Amino acid sequence: MLIEIDVTTTLLVAIVVLLIGRWLIGRIPPLQRYNIPEPVVGGMLAAIAITIAKVAAGTELSFDMALQTPFMLAFFATVGLGADVRTLVRGGRGVVLFLVAIAIMLVLQNAIGLAGAFSMDLHPLNGLLAGSITMLGGHGTGAAYATQFSEVDNLQGAMELAMACATFGLVLGGIIGGPVAQRLITRHGLTPGDGSSAPSGQAGADAPSQAPRPLTLPLFLETLLLIVACVVVGSTLGELMKGRLLTLPPFVWTLFTGVVLRNVLGLARIREVDDDAVQLFGGVALSLFLTMALISLRLWELVSLALPILAILAVQTAFVAAYTSLVTFRIMGANYDAAVLAAGACGIGLGATPTAIANMQAVTNKYGPSPQAFLILPIVGAFLIDITNALVIQGYLGLPLFGF
Repeated sequence: MLIEIDVTTTLLVAIVVLLIGRWLIGRIPPLQRYNIPEPVVGGMLAAIAITIAKVAAGTELSFDMALQTPFMLAFFATVGLGADVRTLVRGGRGVVLFLVAIAIMLVLQNAIGLAGAFSMDLHPLNGLLAGSITMLGGHGTGAAYATQFSEVDNLQGAMELAMACATFGLVLGGIIGGPVAQRLITRHGLTPGDGSSAPSGQAGADAPSQAPRPLTLPLFLETLLLIVACVVVGSTLGELMKGRLLTLPPFVWTLFTGVVLRNVLGLARIREVDDDAVQLFGGVALSLFLTMALISLRLWELVSLALPILAILAVQTAFVAAYTSLVTFRIMGANYDAAVLAAGACGIGLGATPTAIANMQAVTNKYGPSPQAFLILPIVGAFLIDITNALVIQGYLGLPLFGF
Protein backbone atom coordinates (compact mmCIF):
# COMPACT_ATOMS: atom_id res chain seq x y z
CA MET A 1 0.00 0.00 0.00
CA LEU A 2 1.37 3.41 -1.00
CA ILE A 3 0.67 6.36 1.28
CA GLU A 4 1.39 9.73 -0.29
CA ILE A 5 2.30 12.55 2.09
CA ASP A 6 1.84 16.14 0.93
CA VAL A 7 4.49 18.82 1.12
CA THR A 8 3.18 20.50 4.29
CA THR A 9 2.98 17.22 6.20
CA THR A 10 6.43 16.26 4.90
CA LEU A 11 7.83 19.46 6.42
CA LEU A 12 6.05 18.67 9.69
CA VAL A 13 7.53 15.16 9.73
CA ALA A 14 11.03 16.51 9.00
CA ILE A 15 10.84 18.97 11.89
CA VAL A 16 9.58 16.31 14.30
CA VAL A 17 12.29 13.87 13.17
CA LEU A 18 14.96 16.55 13.60
CA LEU A 19 13.77 17.33 17.13
CA ILE A 20 13.74 13.61 17.95
CA GLY A 21 17.35 13.41 16.77
CA ARG A 22 18.26 16.34 19.01
CA TRP A 23 16.44 14.74 21.95
CA LEU A 24 18.21 11.40 21.46
CA ILE A 25 21.65 13.01 21.25
CA GLY A 26 20.99 14.75 24.56
CA ARG A 27 20.25 11.42 26.24
CA ILE A 28 22.58 8.90 24.56
CA PRO A 29 26.25 9.55 25.51
CA PRO A 30 27.84 7.70 22.54
CA LEU A 31 26.00 9.98 20.13
CA GLN A 32 27.44 12.99 21.94
CA ARG A 33 30.87 11.40 22.22
CA TYR A 34 31.14 10.74 18.48
CA ASN A 35 29.53 14.02 17.41
CA ILE A 36 26.82 12.42 15.23
CA PRO A 37 24.77 15.22 13.59
CA GLU A 38 21.15 15.59 14.69
CA PRO A 39 19.67 15.10 11.19
CA VAL A 40 21.59 11.83 10.80
CA VAL A 41 20.33 10.43 14.12
CA GLY A 42 16.69 11.36 13.64
CA GLY A 43 16.68 10.77 9.89
CA MET A 44 18.22 7.31 10.09
CA LEU A 45 15.82 6.27 12.84
CA ALA A 46 12.91 7.39 10.66
CA ALA A 47 14.36 5.67 7.58
CA ILE A 48 14.70 2.40 9.49
CA ALA A 49 11.11 2.66 10.75
CA ILE A 50 9.88 3.37 7.22
CA THR A 51 11.84 0.39 5.89
CA ILE A 52 10.34 -1.92 8.54
CA ALA A 53 6.86 -0.73 7.54
CA LYS A 54 7.69 -1.44 3.90
CA VAL A 55 9.15 -4.91 4.48
CA ALA A 56 6.87 -6.14 7.27
CA ALA A 57 3.53 -4.60 6.33
CA GLY A 58 3.94 -3.71 2.68
CA THR A 59 3.24 -0.07 3.47
CA GLU A 60 5.38 2.48 1.63
CA LEU A 61 5.46 6.17 2.46
CA SER A 62 5.97 8.60 -0.40
CA PHE A 63 7.01 12.05 0.78
CA ASP A 64 6.56 15.18 -1.31
CA MET A 65 10.12 16.54 -1.43
CA ALA A 66 9.28 19.81 -3.17
CA LEU A 67 10.99 21.77 -0.38
CA GLN A 68 14.17 19.70 -0.24
CA THR A 69 15.94 21.45 -3.12
CA PRO A 70 14.92 24.96 -1.98
CA PHE A 71 16.32 24.19 1.49
CA MET A 72 19.57 22.98 -0.08
CA LEU A 73 19.82 26.09 -2.25
CA ALA A 74 18.96 28.31 0.71
CA PHE A 75 21.79 26.75 2.68
CA PHE A 76 24.32 27.42 -0.08
CA ALA A 77 22.96 30.95 -0.41
CA THR A 78 23.83 31.51 3.25
CA VAL A 79 27.33 30.12 2.65
CA GLY A 80 27.81 32.66 -0.12
CA LEU A 81 26.29 35.48 1.91
CA GLY A 82 28.73 34.66 4.71
CA ALA A 83 31.77 34.83 2.41
CA ASP A 84 33.31 38.24 2.88
CA VAL A 85 36.00 38.63 0.20
CA ARG A 86 38.31 40.21 2.76
CA THR A 87 38.16 36.95 4.71
CA LEU A 88 38.32 34.71 1.65
CA VAL A 89 41.69 36.16 0.69
CA ARG A 90 43.08 34.94 4.00
CA GLY A 91 42.19 31.34 3.16
CA GLY A 92 44.04 31.23 -0.17
CA ARG A 93 46.83 28.79 0.67
CA GLY A 94 44.56 26.60 2.76
CA VAL A 95 42.02 26.36 -0.07
CA VAL A 96 44.70 25.17 -2.50
CA LEU A 97 46.08 22.59 -0.07
CA PHE A 98 42.64 21.24 0.81
CA LEU A 99 41.66 21.02 -2.86
CA VAL A 100 44.84 19.05 -3.61
CA ALA A 101 44.14 16.68 -0.72
CA ILE A 102 40.55 16.05 -1.83
CA ALA A 103 41.53 15.74 -5.50
CA ILE A 104 44.04 13.00 -4.69
CA MET A 105 41.40 11.25 -2.60
CA LEU A 106 38.81 11.17 -5.38
CA VAL A 107 41.36 9.84 -7.90
CA LEU A 108 42.13 7.00 -5.49
CA GLN A 109 38.42 6.40 -4.84
CA ASN A 110 37.85 5.66 -8.51
CA ALA A 111 40.91 3.41 -8.59
CA ILE A 112 39.47 1.47 -5.64
CA GLY A 113 36.09 1.19 -7.35
CA LEU A 114 37.60 -0.08 -10.59
CA ALA A 115 39.94 -2.51 -8.81
CA GLY A 116 36.99 -3.92 -6.87
CA ALA A 117 34.88 -4.25 -10.00
CA PHE A 118 37.62 -6.07 -11.91
CA SER A 119 38.47 -8.37 -9.00
CA MET A 120 34.82 -9.44 -8.67
CA ASP A 121 34.07 -9.64 -12.40
CA LEU A 122 31.70 -6.64 -12.49
CA HIS A 123 31.33 -4.13 -15.31
CA PRO A 124 33.92 -1.38 -14.75
CA LEU A 125 31.19 1.25 -14.89
CA ASN A 126 29.80 -0.28 -11.70
CA GLY A 127 33.17 0.43 -10.14
CA LEU A 128 32.98 4.09 -11.15
CA LEU A 129 29.44 4.34 -9.79
CA ALA A 130 30.82 3.04 -6.49
CA GLY A 131 33.66 5.56 -6.73
CA SER A 132 33.73 9.35 -6.69
CA ILE A 133 30.60 9.64 -8.88
CA THR A 134 28.43 8.81 -5.88
CA MET A 135 30.89 8.89 -2.97
CA LEU A 136 31.85 12.50 -3.62
CA GLY A 137 29.19 13.53 -6.15
CA GLY A 138 26.19 12.29 -4.19
CA HIS A 139 22.72 11.58 -5.52
CA GLY A 140 22.68 14.33 -8.16
CA THR A 141 25.94 13.38 -9.86
CA GLY A 142 25.10 9.70 -9.45
CA ALA A 143 21.74 10.13 -11.19
CA ALA A 144 23.31 12.08 -14.05
CA TYR A 145 26.00 9.49 -14.76
CA ALA A 146 23.62 6.57 -14.20
CA THR A 147 21.39 7.95 -16.94
CA GLN A 148 24.38 8.28 -19.25
CA PHE A 149 25.61 4.76 -18.52
CA SER A 150 22.14 3.29 -19.05
CA GLU A 151 21.66 5.02 -22.38
CA VAL A 152 25.18 4.78 -23.81
CA ASP A 153 26.35 1.42 -22.51
CA ASN A 154 23.04 -0.23 -21.61
CA LEU A 155 24.19 -0.78 -18.02
CA GLN A 156 21.27 -2.50 -16.28
CA GLY A 157 20.22 -1.23 -12.85
CA ALA A 158 22.58 1.76 -13.05
CA MET A 159 20.13 4.21 -11.46
CA GLU A 160 19.23 1.91 -8.55
CA LEU A 161 22.91 1.18 -7.96
CA ALA A 162 23.84 4.87 -8.05
CA MET A 163 21.09 5.83 -5.61
CA ALA A 164 21.98 3.01 -3.24
CA CYS A 165 25.69 3.91 -3.31
CA ALA A 166 24.93 7.60 -2.76
CA THR A 167 22.62 6.66 0.11
CA PHE A 168 25.31 4.51 1.69
CA GLY A 169 27.81 7.33 1.38
CA LEU A 170 25.46 9.99 2.76
CA VAL A 171 24.83 7.95 5.90
CA LEU A 172 28.41 6.79 6.51
CA GLY A 173 29.81 10.24 5.70
CA GLY A 174 27.74 11.66 8.53
CA ILE A 175 28.73 8.89 10.93
CA ILE A 176 32.53 8.59 10.60
CA GLY A 177 33.40 12.31 10.51
CA GLY A 178 32.93 12.94 14.24
CA PRO A 179 34.90 9.91 15.44
CA VAL A 180 37.76 10.71 13.04
CA ALA A 181 38.02 14.28 14.33
CA GLN A 182 37.67 13.22 17.97
CA ARG A 183 40.46 10.67 17.62
CA LEU A 184 42.77 13.28 16.08
CA ILE A 185 41.91 15.96 18.65
CA THR A 186 42.33 13.60 21.59
CA ARG A 187 45.45 11.85 20.34
CA HIS A 188 47.30 15.09 19.56
CA GLY A 189 45.85 17.19 22.38
CA LEU A 190 44.52 19.83 20.03
CA THR A 191 42.59 22.95 21.03
CA PRO A 192 41.00 25.78 19.01
CA GLY A 193 43.62 28.21 17.74
CA ASP A 194 46.44 25.72 18.44
CA GLY A 195 48.83 26.35 15.56
CA SER A 196 45.99 27.59 13.33
CA SER A 197 46.52 30.12 10.61
CA ALA A 198 43.27 31.80 11.62
CA PRO A 199 42.92 31.46 15.41
CA SER A 200 39.56 31.52 17.06
CA GLY A 201 38.29 35.03 17.51
CA GLN A 202 40.66 36.45 14.87
CA ALA A 203 39.03 35.27 11.66
CA GLY A 204 37.76 38.22 9.77
CA ALA A 205 39.70 40.62 11.99
CA ASP A 206 40.50 42.70 8.96
CA ALA A 207 36.83 43.12 8.15
CA PRO A 208 34.85 45.98 9.65
CA SER A 209 33.51 45.17 13.08
CA GLN A 210 29.81 44.55 13.22
CA ALA A 211 27.84 44.72 16.45
CA PRO A 212 25.35 41.88 16.88
CA ARG A 213 21.79 42.86 16.02
CA PRO A 214 18.73 41.25 17.60
CA LEU A 215 16.69 39.15 15.20
CA THR A 216 13.87 41.62 14.71
CA LEU A 217 11.16 41.32 12.07
CA PRO A 218 12.90 43.82 9.71
CA LEU A 219 16.22 41.92 10.02
CA PHE A 220 14.41 38.60 9.48
CA LEU A 221 12.78 39.91 6.31
CA GLU A 222 16.00 41.51 5.04
CA THR A 223 17.92 38.26 5.45
CA LEU A 224 15.11 36.20 3.95
CA LEU A 225 15.00 38.58 0.97
CA LEU A 226 18.73 38.13 0.34
CA ILE A 227 18.51 34.34 0.58
CA VAL A 228 15.49 34.06 -1.72
CA ALA A 229 17.11 36.44 -4.21
CA CYS A 230 20.22 34.23 -4.29
CA VAL A 231 18.12 31.10 -4.82
CA VAL A 232 16.10 32.66 -7.65
CA VAL A 233 19.12 34.14 -9.45
CA GLY A 234 21.23 31.00 -8.93
CA SER A 235 18.50 28.68 -10.21
CA THR A 236 17.93 30.92 -13.24
CA LEU A 237 21.63 31.02 -14.09
CA GLY A 238 21.82 27.24 -13.73
CA GLU A 239 19.03 26.80 -16.28
CA LEU A 240 20.43 29.40 -18.68
CA MET A 241 23.92 27.88 -18.64
CA LYS A 242 22.77 24.26 -18.94
CA GLY A 243 24.42 22.59 -21.93
CA ARG A 244 26.80 25.51 -22.49
CA LEU A 245 30.55 25.74 -21.95
CA LEU A 246 30.19 26.60 -18.26
CA THR A 247 27.71 24.04 -16.92
CA LEU A 248 27.58 24.06 -13.13
CA PRO A 249 24.95 22.77 -10.67
CA PRO A 250 22.36 25.36 -9.55
CA PHE A 251 23.69 25.33 -5.99
CA VAL A 252 27.07 26.58 -7.24
CA TRP A 253 25.41 29.48 -9.07
CA THR A 254 23.39 30.20 -5.92
CA LEU A 255 26.55 30.31 -3.85
CA PHE A 256 28.28 32.56 -6.41
CA THR A 257 25.30 34.89 -6.28
CA GLY A 258 25.52 35.07 -2.50
CA VAL A 259 29.23 35.89 -2.63
CA VAL A 260 28.67 38.69 -5.16
CA LEU A 261 25.66 40.10 -3.33
CA ARG A 262 27.40 40.05 0.04
CA ASN A 263 30.50 41.85 -1.21
CA VAL A 264 28.77 44.34 -3.49
CA LEU A 265 26.52 45.44 -0.63
CA GLY A 266 29.45 45.65 1.76
CA LEU A 267 32.04 47.31 -0.48
CA ALA A 268 29.47 49.80 -1.76
CA ARG A 269 28.55 50.53 1.87
CA ILE A 270 24.88 49.91 1.10
CA ARG A 271 24.30 47.31 3.81
CA GLU A 272 26.47 44.93 5.83
CA VAL A 273 24.96 41.45 5.83
CA ASP A 274 24.22 40.27 9.37
CA ASP A 275 26.31 37.13 9.88
CA ASP A 276 24.36 35.89 12.91
CA ALA A 277 21.05 36.01 11.04
CA VAL A 278 22.59 34.34 7.98
CA GLN A 279 24.07 31.55 10.12
CA LEU A 280 20.71 31.00 11.82
CA PHE A 281 18.92 30.64 8.49
CA GLY A 282 21.73 28.45 7.17
CA GLY A 283 21.58 26.10 10.14
CA VAL A 284 17.82 25.66 9.79
CA ALA A 285 18.03 25.09 6.02
CA LEU A 286 20.89 22.59 6.34
CA SER A 287 19.20 20.58 9.09
CA LEU A 288 15.88 20.35 7.25
CA PHE A 289 17.56 19.48 3.93
CA LEU A 290 19.54 16.61 5.47
CA THR A 291 16.55 15.35 7.45
CA MET A 292 14.39 15.28 4.32
CA ALA A 293 17.14 13.49 2.41
CA LEU A 294 17.36 10.81 5.08
CA ILE A 295 13.64 10.18 5.63
CA SER A 296 13.28 9.65 1.88
CA LEU A 297 15.99 6.97 1.77
CA ARG A 298 14.91 3.63 0.36
CA LEU A 299 17.04 1.45 2.61
CA TRP A 300 15.66 -1.73 1.09
CA GLU A 301 17.66 -0.84 -2.02
CA LEU A 302 20.81 -1.30 0.03
CA VAL A 303 19.66 -4.78 0.98
CA SER A 304 19.23 -5.63 -2.68
CA LEU A 305 22.83 -4.69 -3.49
CA ALA A 306 25.06 -7.54 -4.48
CA LEU A 307 27.69 -8.50 -1.92
CA PRO A 308 30.55 -7.35 -4.19
CA ILE A 309 29.22 -3.79 -4.31
CA LEU A 310 28.80 -3.75 -0.54
CA ALA A 311 32.41 -4.91 -0.24
CA ILE A 312 33.59 -2.06 -2.47
CA LEU A 313 31.61 0.47 -0.46
CA ALA A 314 33.01 -0.90 2.80
CA VAL A 315 36.54 -0.48 1.45
CA GLN A 316 35.70 3.06 0.33
CA THR A 317 34.54 3.93 3.85
CA ALA A 318 37.68 2.51 5.46
CA PHE A 319 39.83 4.29 2.88
CA VAL A 320 38.23 7.71 3.48
CA ALA A 321 38.59 7.36 7.26
CA ALA A 322 42.26 6.38 6.92
CA TYR A 323 43.08 8.95 4.23
CA THR A 324 41.55 11.90 6.06
CA SER A 325 43.32 10.91 9.27
CA LEU A 326 46.75 10.24 7.79
CA VAL A 327 46.93 12.48 4.72
CA THR A 328 44.37 15.32 4.82
CA PHE A 329 45.10 16.05 8.48
CA ARG A 330 48.84 16.34 7.85
CA ILE A 331 48.56 18.29 4.59
CA MET A 332 46.39 20.85 6.36
CA GLY A 333 48.91 21.38 9.16
CA ALA A 334 48.13 18.72 11.81
CA ASN A 335 46.40 21.29 14.04
CA TYR A 336 42.89 21.80 15.38
CA ASP A 337 41.62 23.32 12.12
CA ALA A 338 43.07 20.32 10.27
CA ALA A 339 41.18 17.91 12.54
CA VAL A 340 37.91 19.76 11.90
CA LEU A 341 38.65 19.71 8.16
CA ALA A 342 39.29 15.96 8.38
CA ALA A 343 35.74 15.53 9.69
CA GLY A 344 34.50 17.68 6.82
CA ALA A 345 36.56 15.69 4.31
CA CYS A 346 34.79 12.52 5.50
CA GLY A 347 31.48 14.17 4.66
CA ILE A 348 32.69 15.33 1.25
CA GLY A 349 34.43 12.06 0.42
CA LEU A 350 31.42 9.88 1.19
CA GLY A 351 28.39 12.14 1.09
CA ALA A 352 28.06 15.78 0.16
CA THR A 353 29.14 19.27 1.21
CA PRO A 354 26.12 19.75 3.54
CA THR A 355 27.08 16.53 5.32
CA ALA A 356 30.63 17.84 5.64
CA ILE A 357 29.37 21.10 7.15
CA ALA A 358 27.14 19.18 9.56
CA ASN A 359 30.13 17.07 10.64
CA MET A 360 32.20 20.17 11.32
CA GLN A 361 29.36 21.87 13.16
CA ALA A 362 28.99 18.84 15.43
CA VAL A 363 32.74 18.84 16.19
CA THR A 364 33.03 22.60 16.79
CA ASN A 365 29.91 22.63 18.96
CA LYS A 366 31.77 20.30 21.30
CA TYR A 367 35.40 21.43 21.09
CA GLY A 368 35.25 25.07 20.01
CA PRO A 369 35.16 27.22 16.86
CA SER A 370 37.28 26.77 13.76
CA PRO A 371 36.76 29.80 11.48
CA GLN A 372 39.46 28.66 9.07
CA ALA A 373 37.82 25.28 8.51
CA PHE A 374 34.44 26.87 7.81
CA LEU A 375 36.17 29.27 5.43
CA ILE A 376 38.08 26.64 3.44
CA LEU A 377 35.67 23.72 3.09
CA PRO A 378 32.66 25.54 1.57
CA ILE A 379 34.90 27.14 -1.05
CA VAL A 380 36.38 23.79 -2.06
CA GLY A 381 33.15 21.84 -1.62
CA ALA A 382 30.98 24.23 -3.60
CA PHE A 383 33.27 26.11 -5.94
CA LEU A 384 35.97 23.70 -6.93
CA ILE A 385 35.53 20.04 -6.13
CA ASP A 386 32.55 19.32 -8.40
CA ILE A 387 34.51 20.65 -11.36
CA THR A 388 37.57 18.64 -10.34
CA ASN A 389 35.47 15.51 -9.89
CA ALA A 390 33.92 15.91 -13.35
CA LEU A 391 37.35 16.26 -14.93
CA VAL A 392 38.67 13.18 -13.13
CA ILE A 393 35.62 11.10 -14.08
CA GLN A 394 35.94 12.16 -17.70
CA GLY A 395 39.61 11.23 -17.53
CA TYR A 396 38.73 7.72 -16.35
CA LEU A 397 35.98 7.37 -18.98
CA GLY A 398 38.59 8.23 -21.60
CA LEU A 399 40.56 5.09 -20.76
CA PRO A 400 40.49 2.44 -23.52
CA LEU A 401 38.66 -0.08 -21.31
CA PHE A 402 35.46 2.02 -21.46
CA GLY A 403 35.46 2.65 -25.20
CA PHE A 404 33.83 6.12 -24.92
